Amino acid sequence: MFTVLGVCTGLYMLLKGMNVMKVGLENLSREKMRRALANLTATPVTAALTGMVLTMLAQSSTAISVLTVGFVNAGLLNLVQAVGILLGANVGTCITVQLISFDLLHLALPAAAAGAVLWLLGRQNPYGQLGRALFGFGAVFAGLHLMAAALAPLQHAPWFTGALVSLQRNAALSVVAGALAAALLHSSAAATGIVMLLSNQNLIELPTAVAIVLGNNIGTCITAVLASLSGSRAGKQVAAAHVLLNVLGALLFLPLLYPFALLAGCTADSLPRQVANAHTLFNITSSLVVLPVIYHFTALVRLVVPDRLR
Repeated sequence: MFTVLGVCTGLYMLLKGMNVMKVGLENLSREKMRRALANLTATPVTAALTGMVLTMLAQSSTAISVLTVGFVNAGLLNLVQAVGILLGANVGTCITVQLISFDLLHLALPAAAAGAVLWLLGRQNPYGQLGRALFGFGAVFAGLHLMAAALAPLQHAPWFTGALVSLQRNAALSVVAGALAAALLHSSAAATGIVMLLSNQNLIELPTAVAIVLGNNIGTCITAVLASLSGSRAGKQVAAAHVLLNVLGALLFLPLLYPFALLAGCTADSLPRQVANAHTLFNITSSLVVLPVIYHFTALVRLVVPDRLR
């Protein structure tokens, strides 16, 4: 019961903290985002750079993908511009995962305390939104620490280790599990943070962690898909492009899982950092592969979701 309570409380703090941080950063940069999306997407390269920078500002690729769907529905962006933004957003989200991979617990409480004061005093002004983001930052790392403490006893629970062993025997099942986790959490960064926790507790090996991360990237697309359901065909094409980008990337990397995990293992000393670096390498490589053939990729998207219903 204490383990379940600790994990649930830590997960709530992690998700709530990420949401509070995201909203604070979005409010700080909302007008900049709108102007950038409208003015800085003339070419695929500038669109990708814009998507990357905006995602780094908002700390949420999901927010940028949903915003992009909205702009396409409104006729302010075309499909090529939108795909460029998604390519950049996939790279920008790596910053969040890289931050989570560091042991920043010693900064969590001071950041949360300072953020709470600024938030209470500033409310809706920029200082208040900065405080909101700082409070969320502190809650994220406090939640991760609480979850780590709660998960520690599970190293000796046969049912839990048995479930993880079954994942380690089947890479495709690990991808599916990762996709479901990110879809339920509506955040690939949060799901990847949990994977880093499990690896840090030596509960899963690096290849399994990498496979789950590949699934996390697929699962995070669900929010953009849901946002597109009531919109135009163009908006549905953007959501389909987001799904295709991550599914094709996972299919590209899955046969190379063990060499890729070996490469990621050479990039850092600790498992959480290796997982974060694998996530970064995957997203950068996927985006760089698609960017030169973006017009062919959008043609594929139009085959999957035609411009008009037949």
